[in-house]
Amino acid sequence: MATGKPMTKTQMVATLAEKTNLTKKQVNEVLGQLVELAYKEAKTGFTIPGLGKLVVVQRKARTGRNPQTGETIKIPAKKVLKFRIAKQAKDAITPSKK
Repeated sequence: MATGKPMTKTQMVATLAEKTNLTKKQVNEVLGQLVELAYKEAKTGFTIPGLGKLVVVQRKARTGRNPQTGETIKIPAKKVLKFRIAKQAKDAITPSKK
C-alpha cells in the first residue's frame, strides 16, 4: 500500500485487523489502550519493542530571539517528551553502513 502518503488510522486499523484476524473494533480498542498506556507511563519511559521509546528530556534554559522584533528573550528550562527510534526501525528504512 505504498501511495507516498502516511497511512490513516482507518487504513492502519483495517490492515492490522486483516493480518491478525481480529475485528476492526478490537484492533481500534487495542490501539486506544496502547496510546493510553504510553501517556500514563511516559514519565518513566515507555518502550515499544522494535519501534522506539518515549523519554522525558530536561532542556536547559537558553536565550532566543523573537523573529518579529529581533529582541533577545530568555527561554526557561523545561521538560519535553521525545521519541527515540529503535535501531531495528532505523535499519528497516536505511540499512546501516558496514
